[in-house]
Amino acid sequence: MGTIRDKMTADLDLRGFASTTKKEYLQRAQNFVACYQRPPTELGEREIREFLLHLVNEKKTGSATQHMYVAAIKFLYATTLNRPEEVASIPWPNGPQTLPDILTGEEVEWLFQQIASLKHRAILMTAYGAGLRISEACSLQTSDVDSKRMLIHVHEGKRSKDRYVMLSERLLDVLRTYWKVVRPQGPFLFPGTIPGRSITTSAVQRVLHQVVVQCHFTKRVTAHSLRHSFATHLLEMGTDIRVIQRLLGHSSLQTTARYTKVTERHIGRTTSPLDLIGTKEGEVIR
Repeated sequence: MGTIRDKMTADLDLRGFASTTKKEYLQRAQNFVACYQRPPTELGEREIREFLLHLVNEKKTGSATQHMYVAAIKFLYATTLNRPEEVASIPWPNGPQTLPDILTGEEVEWLFQQIASLKHRAILMTAYGAGLRISEACSLQTSDVDSKRMLIHVHEGKRSKDRYVMLSERLLDVLRTYWKVVRPQGPFLFPGTIPGRSITTSAVQRVLHQVVVQCHFTKRVTAHSLRHSFATHLLEMGTDIRVIQRLLGHSSLQTTARYTKVTERHIGRTTSPLDLIGTKEGEVIR
């Protein structure tokens, strides 16, 4: 797309999109343009609909991928090309956007015990213990860990938003052990093979996949499963969903609700207001 690609890149940067999302948007937009071998300025709603139908009917593309294509093309036309009318009536896919399965606390513990590498175990324990995206865990710097205030400073998460998350006592012990043994050089807490850069998410995901196979899990387990399980476990512990929203770095409470699946165990522990009427605890509903 040439100059248009450069402008789209700048538009994505200005709106604070994460590097992985930016890469996805640019690739999906490029695929759309390449399908017609014409610049996007010569294409419109008719071609967009034809392309999306091609993905659905012939390519049998999943709903999550369809959603990414629609998002990228809408951004291209509404923002970069300033032609929002071309995508105004393009619908979003209705298909389910699946989330990883939730691990129980015992399964999380078993998973960690099977990771032989101290470095990879520390990364994945950080992802679960603080509810981080795997990209956020990998890119942490040593200075982000505040043992005095028991906080972790997450820099430029999704949409380039900073936030603070808790630093658990157990995680701090693991990180201190890791530090003494590995002695990471440079600013990154988990450096990669290339000097001056952090470990890649793909390297961690490969190790996790091997461990999941060894553990014979029947559940679909990914790095994101740990973040999903973190949110659900907090909900089961009675943590306010708005606190979970802030820990996860979500702008919308609706997004958090998708992560925090209300389990039967949590429902069973919920007190009915009927039991509170006439009691001291029930004064709030008097």
